Amino acid sequence: MTRVAAIDCGTNSIRLLVADVPPEGAHTGLLRRMEVVRLGQGVDATGRLAPEAIERTRVVLAQYAAQARELGATAVRMVATSASRDAANRADFEGMVLATLGQLPDVVPGDEEARLSFLGATASLDAAVAAHGQPRPRPPYLVVDIGGGSTEFVLGDAGGVRAARSVDVGCVRLTERHLHGDPPSADEIQRAEADIRAALADVAAAVPVGEAATLVGLAGSVTTVAALALGLPAYDPMAIHGSRIPVSAVRAVTAGLLTATRERRAAYPVMHPGRVDVIGAGSLILRVLMDAFALDDVVVSEHDILDGIALQLARGAVRGSPR
Repeated sequence: MTRVAAIDCGTNSIRLLVADVPPEGAHTGLLRRMEVVRLGQGVDATGRLAPEAIERTRVVLAQYAAQARELGATAVRMVATSASRDAANRADFEGMVLATLGQLPDVVPGDEEARLSFLGATASLDAAVAAHGQPRPRPPYLVVDIGGGSTEFVLGDAGGVRAARSVDVGCVRLTERHLHGDPPSADEIQRAEADIRAALADVAAAVPVGEAATLVGLAGSVTTVAALALGLPAYDPMAIHGSRIPVSAVRAVTAGLLTATRERRAAYPVMHPGRVDVIGAGSLILRVLMDAFALDDVVVSEHDILDGIALQLARGAVRGSPR
């Protein structure tokens, strides 16, 4: 058994998983944390990470490094994704991480991000779905990870990844580009949808999505849509993980979010405060891709790239230990 710490730093949030990983089989999470730091604030427009966004990230990262040490993690890996890939001042961010964590982040390309997401999402999927009394999901799986700056599409099965594509549409990026009203106007929504459909054309050219038997949806936008579709009185990861949400429910939730004011969205008991401003765009990405690819439902996973980082770290090359 190997105890590792995985850190995923995306455009909207930074997350920590400390887990015990056996040589084979399911891992056991000891600590999961998520904080919205909005590292990608304004990066789509300026091409640079804002100093205040880097500082917000530093504060949380210092907490994560301390918790990894306290729990006895023997190795840590921090993966940084879309926002830091795109930034002209990426070196400022990397310098902050080196000073705070004692090692550089892995600023991974979209294809590796996609593969880590697939590994994390599918490692324990059968058990999660069975816990809901539903039949085992059929491969091949189309795993879709809707992030803040980008969305990853991965087709694969037990043999591994067949095809992957990362596209620059995410809930933060689309909100900053298009969804400015409260609530957004029909014209703003139409422009955002056109952006998504253009990206999906790139996906379809690289990934044979028609081969997919099961859509698996990851990350906070998808889990929040699931929580709303299930009518949960509070956010409940156990109720969400492995649930199957029909496209009709995704359409209804998306329509409600895009016509609600910010005050109304914030009042939903399942809504994380850091998602209030961007959940409309995230749900729109999910709804448009399900319609475009004629997918009847989505199996929702609470496990994602963070779990993939932990599994790869424990069973592959060790990248370093917490300072």
